[in-house]
Parts: sequence; C-alpha cells; structure tokens
Amino acid sequence: MMHSSKLRHAVDMRNLLISLALFTVFTTATPACLADGEDWRQLHREVQAGRIRPLAEILDNLHREWLGEVIEVEIERDDDRWIYEIEMLGPQGQVVEFEIDAGSGEILEIEGRNIRSMRRN
Repeated sequence: MMHSSKLRHAVDMRNLLISLALFTVFTTATPACLADGEDWRQLHREVQAGRIRPLAEILDNLHREWLGEVIEVEIERDDDRWIYEIEMLGPQGQVVEFEIDAGSGEILEIEGRNIRSMRRN
C-alpha cells in the first residue's frame, strides 16, 4: 500500500501532467485547424457535445493499457476527423507516439521502438 504522502504526490504529479498536456494541446495545435478564437470555441463545443472525448478520458485509457509518462499531446484535424497525438516516454527511455481518434478513443496507430515493453499485462 502506498503511503498517503506518496499517494498525494503521485496524484499531484498526474494532475500536473494532465495540465501540461492540456496546455500543450491548446498551444501546439496546428494553425490550419485552430487559427483563431472561434476555432478554439468550436473545439470546446465538440468536446461538450460528446463528439470529441475529453483528454483526461483518453489519458486514463492509455495509462490502463500502457506503461509510461505522457510527454507531449497535440490535437489536429485529419480528413474531417480530430486526432490526438500523444507521445509517451517508456520505462526503457523509448519515446512512443499514439495516434488516437478523438471521437471514438480508438488507437489508430502506434509508432516507436520497443513498444511491446510498454504494454501492461
């Protein structure tokens, strides 16, 4: 069992990572899909309407199935579909990128080295 201060630290770190990931999403999105304030509002409406899954849900699903720490998150529009691009740092120092359909949460593609070592049993 994890000591309460260690648990609190782990939760604080996870919240920090999610906050950093959200910041990255909203500061690194491609100009073509998020050029001005109206585009941001449209993206927000897509999440509120349930057409895009919240980033926290996507990250929770990733952490259930994969070992590693999120180091970068982007969202972009590709062929009329929103795609989360999430990079994780694996336990052996490898960087693996997951492309995830933002609407369904389905993993579309995984790229990187030694991917199998990141899969949870």
